[in-house]
Amino acid sequence: MLIVDVRRTDYEGGAIRGSLNIPAQGFWWNRGTQEEFLSFYDPSAANNATHLCYLGMLYELCYKADIEWVVFTCGSSNGRGPRCASWFLEHVRNTAEDEDMQVMVLEGGVKGWVKAGPQFTQFMDGFKPEFWEQLFSEEEKSKEGKADTAAARTGDDTVGSAVVTSSSVT
Repeated sequence: MLIVDVRRTDYEGGAIRGSLNIPAQGFWWNRGTQEEFLSFYDPSAANNATHLCYLGMLYELCYKADIEWVVFTCGSSNGRGPRCASWFLEHVRNTAEDEDMQVMVLEGGVKGWVKAGPQFTQFMDGFKPEFWEQLFSEEEKSKEGKADTAAARTGDDTVGSAVVTSSSVT
């Protein structure tokens, strides 16, 4: 299994041990085409190695190392991680025509990994608990501010919630 961490400027506070950091910003623009990918294998193609895209290089790394599972993550796995996983999966299935390699996203991202506690953070390189404590504190304050704003808009001092049960869904 390979974990690909696609964080860039928010790559502080530590990383999951053994993960590979490839910032998401390079994925889309370096996807390449099937022809470019296949030209890598054609010794007669001039300068063929420069045509191999990030996704092709990542695929080759995984393929040659017999890695069957590629897991993408970012801060919370709500944006960059799933997008990059999707692009990589498209490359794996459509360009490399590999139906066996499994591509997935780490639920909750690195934040979820940290929130899961010491049994997970012990497997992080450069783990800085003070960084995460400050980040989670700031996020909590931001959530409280949004809840206060929503309550002010409704004229209520609480934010309403709805519960949907299976009997109420048609």
